Amino acid sequence: MRKIEPATFQFGEVDISKIQFDLRSRDEIPKLLMGLQYIYTTPELRKAVFDILATMIPQGIDPNNGRPGMVLWRILVLGVLRLNCNWDYDKLQEIANNHQTLRQMLGHPVLNETYYPLQTLKDNVSLLTPELLDKINQVVVKAGHTLVKKKDAPLKGRCDSFVVETDVHYPTDINLLFDAMRKGITLIAQFSLVYGFSGWRQSAYTLRQLKKLFRKTQKLKSSTSHEVNQKEKRQAEIQQAHQTYLDLSAAVLQRIQLTLDFLCQNYPVNPLDLLEINRFVIHAQRQVDQIRRRVLQGETMPHAEKVFSLFEEHTEWISKGKAGVPQELGLKVCVLEDQFGFILHHQIMQQLTDDQVAVPMVEATQQKFPNLESCSFDKGFHSPENQKQLKNLLELVGLPKKGKLSQDDQLREQQPDFVQSRQQHSAVESAINALENHGLDRCLDHGLPGFKRYVALAVLGRNLQILGNLIQQQNLKMEHKQPQLKIAA
Repeated sequence: MRKIEPATFQFGEVDISKIQFDLRSRDEIPKLLMGLQYIYTTPELRKAVFDILATMIPQGIDPNNGRPGMVLWRILVLGVLRLNCNWDYDKLQEIANNHQTLRQMLGHPVLNETYYPLQTLKDNVSLLTPELLDKINQVVVKAGHTLVKKKDAPLKGRCDSFVVETDVHYPTDINLLFDAMRKGITLIAQFSLVYGFSGWRQSAYTLRQLKKLFRKTQKLKSSTSHEVNQKEKRQAEIQQAHQTYLDLSAAVLQRIQLTLDFLCQNYPVNPLDLLEINRFVIHAQRQVDQIRRRVLQGETMPHAEKVFSLFEEHTEWISKGKAGVPQELGLKVCVLEDQFGFILHHQIMQQLTDDQVAVPMVEATQQKFPNLESCSFDKGFHSPENQKQLKNLLELVGLPKKGKLSQDDQLREQQPDFVQSRQQHSAVESAINALENHGLDRCLDHGLPGFKRYVALAVLGRNLQILGNLIQQQNLKMEHKQPQLKIAA
């Protein structure tokens, strides 16, 4: 049984429209809650958001019957709060159970003792989908445009990309092999215990032996000596350590495979239960092959064959040429911001480059906001085809050309509108920095669906904070005017 909002007004509950905030607070929580309060207390916005939240309830399910579930409004509030404040779920749980103003926004009475368990928060926030959050984001942005009295004004966009890191360690072929072996041994030992098979009672000892060989191999570095004999001796030690590590890994993998075959032949094993074990076995076999080819046979591994995480398999190795940042591990995200600071659209760039998303970003944004008339980009988004297509979509294309400019390109880039667009383009870096400070520095959720949800929540939270900041500034101006009106009277 799911409710969009609390069904009845409880004794001691504060009406959300009556919640008071410190207008001089510079913290992000009051700004975010003021944005949510504005959405909740504006009838047309509230109806639009609640209609979107209602799609979370599966069709054919009676919302009035069954075990009560978490109220959908509360799920949305807690989800955007977590990302906007860059918290993990432990911090979110602590604040949700003890922050008085937040509990008023959630619809709890002052003396209410409703407690949010950690797993309840994880399970319910994960119900939010990127598509649903994107629809709510459109409502928030349009509300912001109305608030600044620029609802139908032409929108001037700024587009750029940045890297959102995944929560992974630095990958090497030997530590990826150990990750695969560790999970494979742990899972096969648990699986054997379920069926009473005693062949893996020494699994902890086997894992310790593997770890010793892994650490020994990890510590050996190539010699920096000028003597050829010393270099050859150290290289032989490195190869021998890798060979010993690979031999034990191969032997353990063979034992795992034999155990799986035995259990499948003698017990009614569900094949679906073996998928996770087989996944890590395949990873381990690939790493054994790659280490043998690279270290023992001297091959250079093609980039396309490399895997950078066994647990976040969507992770990419990204080198953007930034000073002091040789590489980043994660996925690129492209954002398009308007002149008021609202993020109109974003896209996860999986196996994509900047020049491949320039046109799709503008087309997708114009479907949501048809009054987008101009947009600026960096040189990385340039291609001759992009220049042609964007010229048909926008009145002004602030896309500089790479390399030497022709006479026509020089005239185009010297136009006052183009120069002004380029001068204002750097403001998108402020939006990117704000996103990174409010959650998008590193994604803590698992899997590609979790990554997409994490980014969508961060974008929605950022736009709600901007909306709340506008309301805060307007209320401050009204507060300053009131004493003057009283004196005049």
